[in-house]
Amino acid sequence: MEKLLKGNEFVDFIKDGDRLLVGGFGMSGTPLTLIDGIATSSLKNLTVVSNNLGESGKGLGILLKEKKLKKAIGSYFTTNRDAVQAWVDGELEIELIPQGTLAEAVRCGGAGIGGFYTKTAVGTKLAEGKEEKVIDGERFILEKAIKGDISLIKAHKADHLGNLVYDHTGRNFNPVMATAGKIVIAEVDEIVENGDLLPSEIVTPHVYVDFIVKSNYVKKAGVFVESV
Repeated sequence: MEKLLKGNEFVDFIKDGDRLLVGGFGMSGTPLTLIDGIATSSLKNLTVVSNNLGESGKGLGILLKEKKLKKAIGSYFTTNRDAVQAWVDGELEIELIPQGTLAEAVRCGGAGIGGFYTKTAVGTKLAEGKEEKVIDGERFILEKAIKGDISLIKAHKADHLGNLVYDHTGRNFNPVMATAGKIVIAEVDEIVENGDLLPSEIVTPHVYVDFIVKSNYVKKAGVFVESV
């Protein structure tokens, strides 16, 4: 099967109401081209699982601005004041999850594990309604695994099989997100021939990746800017 998609062909694999697992930390490792494609589509009522919602009018903030999102699940939404205002106005549901818990919940989703017990958030509002258990005299809460319909991730390089190499801190949430989606779409800066990537530098093997899309952005002075 040909994995390389052109333009916004990838949008055809996403449905209204889907849960999207989106890599990135701040604006680092964020699949900007994929986000742009969704922003100009007719998709709506999407749930996004991501560490944050980008910035105002940038990254995932574009989907918020274009009214594509119904719910956001993640850790750090205050970098985008539009997200906070949308929540206050009742236009966006927000589910907060501690950062480490988010990473582990997605990892469990990809590993086929139903959930895990953690001490993080015990006794706080984030623990309300969750199962609690005492283990060796300490209180733990059960956090369920997180899975998604679509994973949208960003990598530096891919070969035509879909093996992925990441760019420094752009690695962040992307590898775990790539394991927990039914369909995984990777935006990449560069596509190389099969065999050009060293096995030791491949982080996400091709078996996890369904499709690849060439990025419309280039990195200049440490910031990705649109090239087309």
